[in-house]
Amino acid sequence: MPSGRDDLNRWAREQAPGLLTRAEAEAVAMLRDALVEAALAARSDAAAREPEAARLDAPSSAVAPDAAGADAASAGRSEARRAETASAPAADQGELLWAYCVLGATAPQPADVVGIDSRYPVERVDAGGLAALVSRVPASEFDAGPLRENLNDLDWLERVARAHEAVLDAVLAEATIVPLRLCTIYENPDGVRRMLTQEHQALSAALAGLVGHQEWGFKFFVDPDEVETEARSSSDEIAELSKEVERQSGGGAYMLGRRLERHLREASGALAGSAAADVRAILESTGDIAVVMRPPQNRELSGHEGEMLANAACLVDVAGLERLRQLAAEIEERHERLGARVELTGPWPPYNFVPGGDTAALA
Repeated sequence: MPSGRDDLNRWAREQAPGLLTRAEAEAVAMLRDALVEAALAARSDAAAREPEAARLDAPSSAVAPDAAGADAASAGRSEARRAETASAPAADQGELLWAYCVLGATAPQPADVVGIDSRYPVERVDAGGLAALVSRVPASEFDAGPLRENLNDLDWLERVARAHEAVLDAVLAEATIVPLRLCTIYENPDGVRRMLTQEHQALSAALAGLVGHQEWGFKFFVDPDEVETEARSSSDEIAELSKEVERQSGGGAYMLGRRLERHLREASGALAGSAAADVRAILESTGDIAVVMRPPQNRELSGHEGEMLANAACLVDVAGLERLRQLAAEIEERHERLGARVELTGPWPPYNFVPGGDTAALA
């Protein structure tokens, strides 16, 4: 009669291929979503390497969020579903319209801005006192079926995300906008006009609320080595364990060493958690700054140094931006023993502060 271990081994052999396939698919999806977020948050490769205010060492430092939208981590998957709904198969495999943002009908439009497909300029579609900026894209690449495949091509996705962001940057420099998500696609101008008409109230309210404000991002980092050093110095139990490890030898030293590692992890985690909670409380207590807390980015995917403990999008006016800079400097000083560092970058398209969130982006 097979033992429990035999049953477990047999089950593992049977399940392994399926589990591996699912894990690979999930990893690709996570990477794709992270790439969308990173591509939208980076104005250029140079800006990604050197944010406008990588460290608040000078009063001129500034802020910015991962401008990926109300829920950027799901941009690739959710926008593909939107595109399937908004973009029914085109019988002639001709052209579709890619939408970038909504603005007031009287707002200026930057000249000579090209769209996702560099052959076509950005155009505007007007309805009811609002305008949507769009450009033509080939249905052979952006219709529901091809788009679903292209979203799994990371090079294609990065190129499209950067082109979308470049258009928003150009428009944002001259007008207040309601940004639309990646892959907000329509079959023709009538579809765009219907969206502007149906969502007129929400879009108008969003534009009114965003006038005179900018979205900036706030990222708080600590140095893991500095956190561990602080954990060692602030715990009598860890200090005593360290002395015992030095006195022991052989197996006893190994077991004590493992115990010491566990206590260090726990103490370091507690310090980091406390610092993160403190930063969040400081940001959310400011009445003149609207804050949306977002998940910290994965270091392996984003390439940042240190451990990111807080990642926030902030909506500010001129006075609020100066206050945010002051808060960032105060937070760095407050958590200096942990090697604290704040990155403030922006301005960014205000995805995180569009009233109604996804509603404005639905095609």
